[in-house]
Amino acid sequence: MKKLIIPVLCCFLYSCNQPEPSYQTNQNVNEPNSRNSVFTLSDDGNPDDLKHVKSELVAPPFFPEHEQSVSRDPVVVDITMTIVEKELEIAPGVKIWALTFDGSVPGPMIVVHQNDHVQLTLINPSTNSLAHNIDFHAATGAMGGGDISMVSPGQQVTFRFKATKAGVFVYHCAPGGLMVPLHVTLGMNGAIMVLPRDGLKDENGNEVVYDKAYYVGEQDYYVPKDSTGKFKTYETPSRGFGDMATVYKSLTPSHIVFNGVTGSLTGNNALTADVGDKVLFVTSQANRDTRIHLIGGHADLVWLGGSFNDRPATNYETWSVVGGSAVAMLYQFRQPGTYTYLNHNLIEAVVFGALAEVKVEGEWDDNLMKQISKPEAIE
Repeated sequence: MKKLIIPVLCCFLYSCNQPEPSYQTNQNVNEPNSRNSVFTLSDDGNPDDLKHVKSELVAPPFFPEHEQSVSRDPVVVDITMTIVEKELEIAPGVKIWALTFDGSVPGPMIVVHQNDHVQLTLINPSTNSLAHNIDFHAATGAMGGGDISMVSPGQQVTFRFKATKAGVFVYHCAPGGLMVPLHVTLGMNGAIMVLPRDGLKDENGNEVVYDKAYYVGEQDYYVPKDSTGKFKTYETPSRGFGDMATVYKSLTPSHIVFNGVTGSLTGNNALTADVGDKVLFVTSQANRDTRIHLIGGHADLVWLGGSFNDRPATNYETWSVVGGSAVAMLYQFRQPGTYTYLNHNLIEAVVFGALAEVKVEGEWDDNLMKQISKPEAIE
């Protein structure tokens, strides 16, 4: 009996001490050393020699046209964004001077693939009153590009960076000092998605393809009030900065909304899907922590922290988006109806308006849910 137990015990101990295969979306998990270190950078040659392609940006919640996976060599993706300072009604009767990229809050979603280069032309029209720049959390060096992209009214600048990390990342204006929170909380932020070249993978490393994609940016505003409690308005953006700085010190927003204004993603503006659709949601918050939940559904897959290089978590009910980050979640809708996508601080969702609706069409599945009896008098 001892002769049998000893070999079995040795085999058990050996198997327990073997490392698990590393998770890698595009390499053989059975090769123990096949995964590249995060410190390894790809050498794709001189970017000056790469092909240029143009990406036409669109306003959130929509994504620009893009491929989910590519077999081509890396390219330079040309993007143009225009800074727009404009008056924006963020709630009934409440107006601010919004500082925006391309006129929307948040700014447009940018989509590229890992190891592509982003070549951005940033335009600050002479009709604006302030200097602006852009800091990409996806970029390496020069304050994310902020140090080399500062433009005064009447100027434009072009710079390029390599998208070395796969994931979703925030970008925002960062002109320095108090101007950073002032510009960010007046709407000057957005997100970029850097897809793995071979596309997204599920928790088992298998390809997953989304049918639709939506970008939801949570925005906190700090609008000053006058002595009567009425929200103030200003003739120019800079005239309100002093009052806003006072409001900041309370760390209490006057408004918390999705995509710039109250009701931007509800009612007639609701997001749409069909039963069976796999929908990718990217949510960003450039300044405060938030926590996101889909009432009636779950995060089938969620890339916590926004990193596509990591195995996605599964079946989360609520997931965090920490200030200064974006997070991607994918859910396959299985029942028709109206779902609520919200910040699950319910005060911030219901009272302030940090929520969206998703209207889903299709056939009801009684196996997932069925009303056994309608409300009736207690017997």
